[in-house]
Amino acid sequence: MEELGKLKIIAFTHRDFKLDDVGKLVLAEEERPARLQELKNRFGWSELMMIATCNRVEFIFVSELPALGASNHAAITPESTAEILQFLYPGLDGTEIAQFAEKAATFAGVPALVHLMKVSSSLDSLVVGEKEILLQVRQSYEAARGMGLTGDLLRLVMDRVVKAAKEVYTHTRIAEKPVSVVSVAYRLLKSQKTTPEARILLIGAGQTNKLFSKYLRKHGSTNFTVFNRTLSKAEELAAELGGTALPLEQLTSYNKGFDVIITCTGAAGPIITPAIYQSLLAGENSTKTIVDLALPSDTAEELRTAEGVQFIGMEHLQDIVRRNMNERYLELEAAEAIIDRNVQEFRPVLRQRQIELAMREVPHKIKEIRASALNNVFVEDIQQLDPNSREVLEKVLNYMEKRYVSVPMVMAKDILLSKSNY
Repeated sequence: MEELGKLKIIAFTHRDFKLDDVGKLVLAEEERPARLQELKNRFGWSELMMIATCNRVEFIFVSELPALGASNHAAITPESTAEILQFLYPGLDGTEIAQFAEKAATFAGVPALVHLMKVSSSLDSLVVGEKEILLQVRQSYEAARGMGLTGDLLRLVMDRVVKAAKEVYTHTRIAEKPVSVVSVAYRLLKSQKTTPEARILLIGAGQTNKLFSKYLRKHGSTNFTVFNRTLSKAEELAAELGGTALPLEQLTSYNKGFDVIITCTGAAGPIITPAIYQSLLAGENSTKTIVDLALPSDTAEELRTAEGVQFIGMEHLQDIVRRNMNERYLELEAAEAIIDRNVQEFRPVLRQRQIELAMREVPHKIKEIRASALNNVFVEDIQQLDPNSREVLEKVLNYMEKRYVSVPMVMAKDILLSKSNY
């Protein structure tokens, strides 16, 4: 079997499954080493790694064995997938296993290599262009290597996968523009030259505002006041930010002024009315910024276009996100060309490594032949030689032994290079 044909993947991703279902296949970190070692041993795989993120669980393994019910060594069948799932997830019932096995995406050989490159380059991601996936893939490999689950083929494959992904991110614009509302909103706010000392009012302490505030905190903002209906949640977020927590009802009486309001609540109507806005100004007349990440909007309509208000709202943000996402998709063709080139470049690299592994035995064989010649075949003739002649013979044999070791490798590489030019 061609070496690359031993590379196989079984993938459960957002493309074919609900995210909650994918989550059922994530192994707890503390039990992962033992369970994956058991899986590798049970099915006789020589190498194994597992990628587990919020929207994918994939098993990448190296095996020369035919799959259960397969007509060839490369194929992965629903039957073999079900057998793997039954072993690894005894808590799943038969119906769930059948559904997982039937809908799983499987790859072998070159398609498996291409799939890994697309995953690491974010072409297969829920959000195309999110570079975090490359780090997650690399960490998955390093974890498997640390568990002693990987070997030479996955090492070579992952080196090439990482190289291809880095080239995609470097030579295309696939990850250039943000495609999350929070990241777009933060960039727009940052473009307004907001200072680290700016007084920031956070209205709402949900996940969106938590994420936004972490961007701000990371880039030096220090002055936060958090309002929330549930005071304990406001206190929790304020503690993380080194700020002050207040119940939402005190928004109407807050009189310390502000520079930026970031709001995201689940209110059915506007939280920031013209009257409340005037109260929050505390007599100041400088331009203020409102970042409204709520649907429906937390800001009264008349305030969104009012003089002295720089308003960043969801309608504008979503429009930017759509445009940025479209630009990312325009880069797919260039990214796939980079992947295709790396696949072609990988073939001679893999063949050369196969030759290197095969040639490891050459020095041992030559030493065996030399020992046999000296101690068996020509032993009587050598005994008749004088000491000086024996010394010369030893020098000649040593020289020839060293040269014979290198010559086959050089010839093999020459043949390999000549084939790769066709």
